[in-house]
Amino acid sequence: MQTDVATFAAGCFWGVEDRFRQVAGVIDVISGYTGGHVDHPDYRAVCSGETGHAEAVEVCFAPDRVDYETLVRAFFAMHDPTTPNRQGPDVGTQYRSAIFTHGDEQRAIAERVRDEAQTTIDRPIVTEITPASAFWPAEDYHQRYLEKRRAGAL
Repeated sequence: MQTDVATFAAGCFWGVEDRFRQVAGVIDVISGYTGGHVDHPDYRAVCSGETGHAEAVEVCFAPDRVDYETLVRAFFAMHDPTTPNRQGPDVGTQYRSAIFTHGDEQRAIAERVRDEAQTTIDRPIVTEITPASAFWPAEDYHQRYLEKRRAGAL
C-alpha cells in the first residue's frame, strides 16, 4: 500500500490526533514536536517556549483513500486558524496554527485551501505554511491520549 505523510499543528496535539484518527484513509497519527531548533525536545522544554517547537501531529495516510486536500480542509475545520499562538485556553507558541509541508505539491494545496478558507472567515488566518523539518515523537503518554482516557486507561 502506498502511503504519504502530512504534518499539522492546531493547538494541543491530543485533540488534533484524535480528530485525524477519525478521517477515513488515515493509517496512523503520531503526536510530537516540530518547527523548533532543538534536537530531541521533550514536553517540558517545548512548553517553556525556549525550543521554538509546535505541538504537532504526523499523519500517515493512504492517498488512494484520502487526498492531501481533504486533510488540509479537515485541519482548517478542527481549529480556529485566526488566533496566533493560542487555541482555546491553551496559550503559547507551541499551540500555533501551522502546516508543515512535504514538498511543493503539498505547499501549493495548503496555500490554495488556506486562501479559500480566508474568503469565509472575517479575521485574518495566521496559519504558518512552511517546509517540514525534523519531527520528534512526543512521549508515550501523549500518544492516543484521548482514546486511552475514553477507555478509562488514564
